[in-house]
Amino acid sequence: MVAGLVDGLVALGHAVTLYAAGDSTSGSTLRAHYAQAVWPPNPTRELVHAATSVWDILERREVDLVHVHCPAALAFAPLVPLPMIYTVHHARDEAICELIESVKRAQLTTIAISYRQRALLGCGEATVIHHGLPPARYAFGAGAGGYAVFLGRFSRDKGVAEALDAAARASVPLRLAGRPHPEDADYFRDQLASRLAREGVRWFGEVGPEAKARLLGGAVATLFPATWEEPFGLVMIESMLCGTPVIAFPRGSVAEVVEEGVTGFVVDSVDAMAERVRALVSGAPFDRARCRAVAVSRFGVDRMVAAYAALYAATVARPALAEAR
Repeated sequence: MVAGLVDGLVALGHAVTLYAAGDSTSGSTLRAHYAQAVWPPNPTRELVHAATSVWDILERREVDLVHVHCPAALAFAPLVPLPMIYTVHHARDEAICELIESVKRAQLTTIAISYRQRALLGCGEATVIHHGLPPARYAFGAGAGGYAVFLGRFSRDKGVAEALDAAARASVPLRLAGRPHPEDADYFRDQLASRLAREGVRWFGEVGPEAKARLLGGAVATLFPATWEEPFGLVMIESMLCGTPVIAFPRGSVAEVVEEGVTGFVVDSVDAMAERVRALVSGAPFDRARCRAVAVSRFGVDRMVAAYAALYAATVARPALAEAR
């Protein structure tokens, strides 16, 4: 999402400096403290990344505003004499909510990525801008593979076991891409290992962008049985951009992202998910071309970039901020 935003802004003629790991690729000016990305996230390194970035910003004179996606950067907001925009990518976290509240005296604008996330955060004043992705990266697929697909982290929150059970009950092959993180080791051992050994299940581990698009385009449906309040869920719009419908539980942003019968289906149980995917495999009508077209219109990167560019322009034009600058 950040890559699409940055490259889209550059395409519009804006000068963008991206503070990220040195192995990032972007059409913008890239400045990095760490040569390579760090995973899993390390709180100390996040803080160092934010601190060195802010220090560099303070030494420069051509910056109009700062857009942050890293919560650690909020601690430095009162030190930056520029408007700061913060996109919240996480679910409600009391520590981060306290941090946001503590820096309200700074020139901080908060962006939520879904209305459901905003409601749960308690940030009633936050602007909502849905994510967008470059449609060209997701080729249209005919769904001719005869399988369903699950993509994502192998955690309880993502509903991996539920996806495996739905496919089994529907007698539909399931292909999965992703892996468990260290904190999900017990869940993987107790709930997933035996399910992954079932007939018709193929697990590919982590996959790159091209393989992901092929998996999505060949699937009759993408299963999204999230069991938590997912703030957005990029895999849903990735699937829709390939023309593949999403079958999802009604949690988090799903009601805002999935258009019933057009880009997917919202179901309330594993059995209902199995019934829906079985129907699609059996030839139930679904207009995949329309699915992609609607996804491009609603969640194409150009729409997201335009929304952020308009927000930037309105922010820097505020009289009080212009005077302070």
